[in-house]
Amino acid sequence: MPKHKRKKNNKIANLSQTILNILRKDHSKPYTYKQIAAKLQLDDPSSRNQIIKKLKDLQGKGSIQEIERGKYILTPSQNYYTGKVDIAGRGQGYIIVEDLEDDIYVSSKNLNKALNGDIVEVYVFKRKKGGKTEGEVTKIIERKRTEFVGTIQVQENFAFVDVTDYKMYTDIFVPKNNINGAKNGEKVLVLMEEWPAKADSPLGKVIKVLGMPGEHNTEIHSILAQYGLPYEFPAEVEDYANKIDTSIKASEIKKRRDMRDILTFTIDPKDAKDFDDALSFQKLENGNVEIGIHIADVSHYVTPGNELDDEAYERATSVYLVDRVVPMLPEILSNNACSLRPHEEKYTFSAVFEMNQKAEIVKQWFGKTVTLSDTRFAYEEAQHIIETNVTSSAVEKSLNLTIPSDISITDTEYTVQPEIADAVLEMDRLAKKLRSRRMRAGAISFDKVEVKFILDEKSNPTGVYFKESKDANKLIEEFMLLANRSVAEFIGKQNPKKTFVYRVHDEPDDEKIAALENIIRRFGYKLDTKDRHSTATSMNKLLKDVHGKKEQNLIDTLTIRSMSKALYTTNNIGHYGLAFDYYTHFTSPIRRYPDIMVHRLLQHYLDEGKSANQEDYEERCSHSSDMENLATSAERDSIKYMQIKYMQDHQDEDFLGVISGVTEWGIYIEIISNKCEGMVRLQDMQDDRYDFDRDEYAVIGQRTKKVYTLGDEVYVRVKNADLVKKHLDFSMLGHREEA
Repeated sequence: MPKHKRKKNNKIANLSQTILNILRKDHSKPYTYKQIAAKLQLDDPSSRNQIIKKLKDLQGKGSIQEIERGKYILTPSQNYYTGKVDIAGRGQGYIIVEDLEDDIYVSSKNLNKALNGDIVEVYVFKRKKGGKTEGEVTKIIERKRTEFVGTIQVQENFAFVDVTDYKMYTDIFVPKNNINGAKNGEKVLVLMEEWPAKADSPLGKVIKVLGMPGEHNTEIHSILAQYGLPYEFPAEVEDYANKIDTSIKASEIKKRRDMRDILTFTIDPKDAKDFDDALSFQKLENGNVEIGIHIADVSHYVTPGNELDDEAYERATSVYLVDRVVPMLPEILSNNACSLRPHEEKYTFSAVFEMNQKAEIVKQWFGKTVTLSDTRFAYEEAQHIIETNVTSSAVEKSLNLTIPSDISITDTEYTVQPEIADAVLEMDRLAKKLRSRRMRAGAISFDKVEVKFILDEKSNPTGVYFKESKDANKLIEEFMLLANRSVAEFIGKQNPKKTFVYRVHDEPDDEKIAALENIIRRFGYKLDTKDRHSTATSMNKLLKDVHGKKEQNLIDTLTIRSMSKALYTTNNIGHYGLAFDYYTHFTSPIRRYPDIMVHRLLQHYLDEGKSANQEDYEERCSHSSDMENLATSAERDSIKYMQIKYMQDHQDEDFLGVISGVTEWGIYIEIISNKCEGMVRLQDMQDDRYDFDRDEYAVIGQRTKKVYTLGDEVYVRVKNADLVKKHLDFSMLGHREEA
């Protein structure tokens, strides 16, 4: 008898479960007994009879249905859900389902080749009864990504790519003819092409060689590639941009409000290369003032469907890494035609407000303009006018800057006319009234300290400085907020309702606020959470109280994390953090695609056009939010990379830091002098064996009972700064008071 045939009395083990598993894998596809037998590689009469009999048995129990003669499917069940995969570690993960309170745990054997971020169908087979809800991935609906950054290991006839992302639990097999010239040990971008049913690893091909690990450009390009962000424009997009006629035409000026004769200026960072907003100021005969917020009219050049528009939409945002900007638009637009440089006529889109002495809006106007910036301020120069109350005819450029003097910035002679100084002072006064009103309405004031690096000509970090928001920054912020809010209100309050792009921010999650309260209580702070307004007021008090304290950066960070994420949508729910019922992004179209959409929609409605297609704009909003999150992650990674690079020059040096996080595997410490964060591994602490206490946010020595807890000041020594693995390791020297 042939080996593949079974004896008549050879019963197939676990046949019910096996059949159900086959039907569950693709529960929308009907199976015949022959197809099930083929799946099990059985073709003897006894096996076929057992399968037929078991199918009838399962049908009788209601587990399966016969939809056509001899064709069976799993009985439709409430146990199937669609969700997103979140890999937790060791190849196991959770499926996050929007409508379920608890995430569904999936073991490594039940992931069935699903990767982090994939949209999948999951079957729940164990409900929560003292244990966790558990399931199995039955279908991969959509891959989150197919391109990965990793290090290639080249063998004689093939290669493997070890993916950098720790949530990727498998390497990628690359046939020798698909390594694209990559050398052993290089970082590459690999495309995952397929994952055959019986293969341990997916198959892929190298699509870009990034260079050797540790080299500066390799690591920066790796960060961008990891998030699917480009670092150069396609040649056809550059060619298209370079052929655009950027000259100012008399025929176009006639279609616009001409504001070239009104005092106009820009206030930007000292090293800014593009200026997408300017302010104009004039006193009116009735004692009021007219303030214009003028924004580069990017939509004049980037029109729907052209190559520039397609590229800008795909990018959706500029990306600000430590050593470079990856712009949304080519330089001919971002730094030239759309940059409101001094003494150059520009096409702009403006929000113009007549305001009284109480900073109340008496009249407003929105529309296309042509403007001419009279002068350009750096924030430091505007701040000098505000602090010294300057009204003299000139201000020297040599100011006491917060940026260290060895940073490379070109200096030019600079004078300020009395009328410009007066304008800055009056606008500062009005901005403070706007801000005060916003705070009273329940806005939350996040003035988190930014860490900046001083770089040499090879982009090596030679120093660190901190950037804080001062009155000049807040002046610009308030008028940009005014324009954004007013544009959103103008459209949002129209009847009938019109499709529009809003920037929304939901109320914080109760659990996150409770967790924040639990942590800040350790430092002697508390929140009043009885209602929305008291929560915002007490949060502002908290942020003010921690200012300048050792725990400031920690609490600032934790408070921001307790907030919901702001996003773009056509469904307005208001902006919690700003305390606005209507809010949008109108003021930065050079670097944000949603602002271009807002400009187009605003002009469309000013021209009395019909409401735009909501579904189309909602999809564009969703894409813009996703790309913003990727850009933020890339920016965060570039800061981490630069911190580690900076600390390589401080190997074996001692630093004072604050414990910023405690886990079962280690203690995270943020160095006070430079905000670099690293970790002390518990296994490396030689003086005792330490246990993690989750409730106390602490680790406790078993023998000595020594406690290291969140917010403690400790001395650490730099043990290892690994650029490739992005790890900064410290050795613990002890509490500050012990030193």
